[in-house]
Amino acid sequence: MTVSNPNDLSRLDWAKGDGLLPAIVQHWRSGEVLMLGYMNAEALAETQSSGHVTFYSRSKQRLWTKGESSGHFLALKGIRIDCDADTLLIQADPHGPTCHTGTSSCFGDSAEVRPPLGFLAELDALVEQRHAKRPEGSYTTQLFEGGIRRIAQKVGEEGVETALAAVVQGEEELLGEAADLVFHLTVALRARGLSLEDVAKVLANRHRAS
Repeated sequence: MTVSNPNDLSRLDWAKGDGLLPAIVQHWRSGEVLMLGYMNAEALAETQSSGHVTFYSRSKQRLWTKGESSGHFLALKGIRIDCDADTLLIQADPHGPTCHTGTSSCFGDSAEVRPPLGFLAELDALVEQRHAKRPEGSYTTQLFEGGIRRIAQKVGEEGVETALAAVVQGEEELLGEAADLVFHLTVALRARGLSLEDVAKVLANRHRAS
């Protein structure tokens, strides 16, 4: 059986949609579905060259770059096509809310449409932002300013508390301690220039090798 290459844009079947193909936009980190638009070949080329996701507006009959009025651009991260080569999956980094209503997704609040584990990607991104900007009054900033030894100490403390909760406490306490552990581990990784995404890649490679 021949497996189609999801990265081969030359396979796109523009004729099937009379020159327009649906383009699903997905958050490149969390997997959240942000919006649906339509692209013609010119819009796709503009998206690739500018790095900002651009559609063909059926109502305005012209190219339309998301964020051209609001400034809430969708920065291109990747493009894939489906098995029939008639639908585009655009992976993007949103600069602000995607929907004109102010929500992160045109399909509703992010908590409602985000994959269950997608929040870990948001946490990872937030910790990365805290590391870069160091806002005053932030607990995360305090951790980074304390240095890697202090952060490592907190990871150790939370690890012990999580283990104890697993043995002698209820589910709510265990979940609370586990959340504290994941947060402090995320900070420790970022302090070393790493991320939860890097950990996920290691787990994925181990899974494929097993």
